[in-house]
Amino acid sequence: MASLKVQIKDLELKNPVMTASGTFGYGLEFSDFVDLNELGGIIVKGTTLTPREGNDYPRMAETPMGMLNCVGLQNKGVDYFCQSIYPQISHFDTHMIVNVSGNSPENYAACAERIASLDKIPAIELNISCPNVKEGGMAFGVTCSGAASVVKAVRKVYPKTLIVKLSPNVTNIADIARACEAEGADSVSLINTLMGMAVDIERRKPSLSIRTGGLSGPAVKPVALRMVYDVAHAVSIPVVGLGGISCAEDAVEFMMCGATAIEIGTANFIDPSITTKVIHGMNTWLDKHGVQDVNDIIGVIA
Repeated sequence: MASLKVQIKDLELKNPVMTASGTFGYGLEFSDFVDLNELGGIIVKGTTLTPREGNDYPRMAETPMGMLNCVGLQNKGVDYFCQSIYPQISHFDTHMIVNVSGNSPENYAACAERIASLDKIPAIELNISCPNVKEGGMAFGVTCSGAASVVKAVRKVYPKTLIVKLSPNVTNIADIARACEAEGADSVSLINTLMGMAVDIERRKPSLSIRTGGLSGPAVKPVALRMVYDVAHAVSIPVVGLGGISCAEDAVEFMMCGATAIEIGTANFIDPSITTKVIHGMNTWLDKHGVQDVNDIIGVIA
């Protein structure tokens, strides 16, 4: 069997397969379907400094080859995570990574600093697609200065592996990635969801409560592949690829485009055991093609 180990800064993953935040809960919800210890990493649902109720229902809508969501980062806050969730997940033999969200650089930093004290959380993933309240609701991740401000603030207080999740709703995602790298990001993950909309023609209203939402699933894969390729050629830090991955061959494509690791999101709703199937499928593909180390396929597309 081929070696599946990959490295993201100080984080050694037993394989490249992780879960995308917001699609796998805290991991516990999927423990009846997969052996969580098999996974390279689990990125738990978005966590904020204070509790959030999220958006009104309906906040999910099915689309051809994907889905829209506007859940709105519903969670009980970082203190609840530290006190109630962390004790339940700290024993798993995989990397538990927390997705951190906020509405100001200071807010992000305060949440990250709280998580830094947890021994069994070796990394965080910054969601910079959140609205910047000081800039009238514009997402941090759509400008180089906005992205850099969050990474800079968090890097000052967070000493562990720092992954930054990039928004695809930009003109040049490579520029955003370079701005994050310059402020100390150890890795970037992409893509987050694409903004979209669906209409209920019987009610003559938008299908989602806040009109628009994030599009994910197989429909976004070609866009995600192109952006991963662009970013991998623009930065020297590891890239984590996600967006429509639903089989081992999809994961291989992302790695050939330059991703060191991948995340599986929407496919978890369709097949709750998809993560382990992708791990085993990658092993089969590598063996079939005489590849002894998964690192040998990373970025082979020039």
